[in-house]
Amino acid sequence: MSKFPVIIDQKKPIELLTAFLQKGTIPNALLFTGIEGVGKRTIATMFAMACNCLSKEPWSFFQSGNQATKCRICYCKACVKIRSGSHPDIIHIKPSGAYIKIAQIRSLRDMLAMKPYEARIRVVIISDAQAMNPSAGNALLKVLEEPPARTILILTTIQSSDLLPTIVSRCQHIRFNPISCKSLEDILVDKEGLDYDDAKIVAILASGSLSKALSIAESKNRVSWINRRSWLINTLNLDMPGQMSTQPVVSLLAFAAELSKNKEILQDSLGVIKSWLRDVIVYKSCPEKIINKDLIDNIQHVSQKLTARDLIAKIEAIRTAQKGIKAGANLRLTLEAMVIQLAYEPQT
Repeated sequence: MSKFPVIIDQKKPIELLTAFLQKGTIPNALLFTGIEGVGKRTIATMFAMACNCLSKEPWSFFQSGNQATKCRICYCKACVKIRSGSHPDIIHIKPSGAYIKIAQIRSLRDMLAMKPYEARIRVVIISDAQAMNPSAGNALLKVLEEPPARTILILTTIQSSDLLPTIVSRCQHIRFNPISCKSLEDILVDKEGLDYDDAKIVAILASGSLSKALSIAESKNRVSWINRRSWLINTLNLDMPGQMSTQPVVSLLAFAAELSKNKEILQDSLGVIKSWLRDVIVYKSCPEKIINKDLIDNIQHVSQKLTARDLIAKIEAIRTAQKGIKAGANLRLTLEAMVIQLAYEPQT
């Protein structure tokens, strides 16, 4: 039987959940927020196991160290069923296509109208809760307003602002941290066999996500993402501020078109650009805290050429594009407007 992975850099969430178990005061609804790949869904499942474990000390499920938390493996009947995904009272809901639809929430409400089959505490895990369309969100709100007995709901999402404020207000909010570069480097070296230099670059590109780090760590993906980072920065002349304004508009429009073709990695690509701009700002006061450490010479050069105000304006252009994309704006036009703002230097 497979073991759950060690959970990295989530000491505070683990302490909060352990306290709930020890005191016997578990909220009716929990909201786990944080970037993808930091353990939200894994910990949600482990918490469901701890809530229903037949051992005498379920709060000892999470055994914390300095950075890593080892999840105790229990072979009681309840834990075995939950671990295998066959427990009737541990309900998983995730997007059907792009959305979590109202039919899924209505079906959930029907299930919750009945008593749990065998669990001490029934647990509903709604992954990517931000994918609920408005009608599904309003239907879930009714469940949260009148929570069923012996039932807790765990919602996972990247940021709470993606949910209805009325849903957020009815949940105990637990924030999950991005995993530190050092922790990712250690995993990539010790578990994946990467050499230190490669591990350092992969950890940077992963931006705090273990799942992304493991994906990039594959040789083909690693080369692809390093090349992509160079393409993103170089095409926009972000590493050569004196030449930004010389970029032909037709080239920028072609760049936007290319970006729009890869919707699956579009947000990651925008994140790479933001991390570069962020590093240039951070270098001005705390150079040791930059993310793209392998590009420190270029970052130093750019930080001397552009003001923090100029850089913040460029980051804001990316955020505006991300909001527009999320709201359903025309993807191509949104990206075209963004890259023009990024590539051209502000007029003084």
